[in-house]
Amino acid sequence: MVKNRTVNNNVTKSQTAKNKPGSGQVRIIAGQWRSRRLPIQDLEGLRPTTDRVRETLFNWLANDLVNARVLDCFGGSGALALEALSRYASFAKIIELQRSAAMQLKENLQTLKCDKAEVLNADTLVVLQRGCEQGFDVVFIDPPFRKGLAEKTIQLLDTQAWLNDGALIYVEIEAELTQLAIPPCWHALKEKNAGQVSYRLYQYQAENTAEPIEDESHALAD
Repeated sequence: MVKNRTVNNNVTKSQTAKNKPGSGQVRIIAGQWRSRRLPIQDLEGLRPTTDRVRETLFNWLANDLVNARVLDCFGGSGALALEALSRYASFAKIIELQRSAAMQLKENLQTLKCDKAEVLNADTLVVLQRGCEQGFDVVFIDPPFRKGLAEKTIQLLDTQAWLNDGALIYVEIEAELTQLAIPPCWHALKEKNAGQVSYRLYQYQAENTAEPIEDESHALAD
């Protein structure tokens, strides 16, 4: 789904021979596709997660991505799902409402020769209401800002059996949204702010027995 703000620190606006007019790029930070740059649609409001935030997030997830099943609820540029796949996640389901952005995601996966992902051009809330047969280990929730989508997504993930026990859930929201309804079985592990963005990591425990993990975010690069 196309994000509704323009924060393109990790997008190159200059044209290249390979890119269509009006396109940008997203860079994969690490893993098997390290430093690869892939075209993204330069659509109004597109808001890829910045390199700085992604570096912190994937430091948090460093030991939990190999062989993980990943769900990206609002694909956008694909920066989060592609980074996870580069770091050897076993599968990624990417949901994206905007057709042109979804088509670009499919093309980028073909460029990477990656057959471990599925891109759904669909409304995230409609998809989540259907539930799923096999749960996910890592979930990204990075919706368009100021539309109330984060809480609706969280509620559906919690009630429609999308999460495996112990799943890690990343939430990226506008910094001014200080009150966010979180289920009691979601335990806060990490939280940081970067400019207008607040980003957080939770862990789902079906039995409500998770113990908080010490927040080491102060030791991570700003």
